Amino acid sequence: MTVLDRVINRKVVRERRAAEPCELCGAPLAGAHAHLYAEQQEHLLCACRACALLFERGGTSLGRFQLVPDRRIRLTGPADLGIPVGLAFFVLRPDGVVLAHYPSPVGATRWELDADVWARITGQYEPLRSMRPGVEAFLVAVVRGMDERWLVPIDDCHRLVALVRGEWKGMSGGQELWTRLARFFAELPV
Repeated sequence: MTVLDRVINRKVVRERRAAEPCELCGAPLAGAHAHLYAEQQEHLLCACRACALLFERGGTSLGRFQLVPDRRIRLTGPADLGIPVGLAFFVLRPDGVVLAHYPSPVGATRWELDADVWARITGQYEPLRSMRPGVEAFLVAVVRGMDERWLVPIDDCHRLVALVRGEWKGMSGGQELWTRLARFFAELPV
């Protein structure tokens, strides 16, 4: 066996080839697993339970990673949010800027939300005032008979973007997409 064969076949490399490995240690993941938010790159990492425990205490951000919480709160109130689309999510950045994201067939389009609009929204929905930057989002679907407003972990929004991107057909998304979106909201745990 050559040195190259030993490097290629070492245990960590085989574990990293698992369907879903922990992106910190390479251990295989169970179906449901935690996510960490990589603050500098602004993306999510899959994490095993052992690695997630390192970041669990009180929403602590150790270094450049932050554990994505599992808090979900269904919100009720006025449907007019002053945004041009009916399916969007809003993420507060650490600098106080709020980015609005619109799931589309090519991923999520984003724009900076006017500070006055965000102030009005947080005035209507008290739980949004405690929204954690980067790891929680205000998710809204007021389209095609849906009337959903939630405070959710950011990984729910990533799942929604993947659903829209994967299911979109034609100009309007197709009936299957809208059926799956309704199911997505119905299955959000409270």
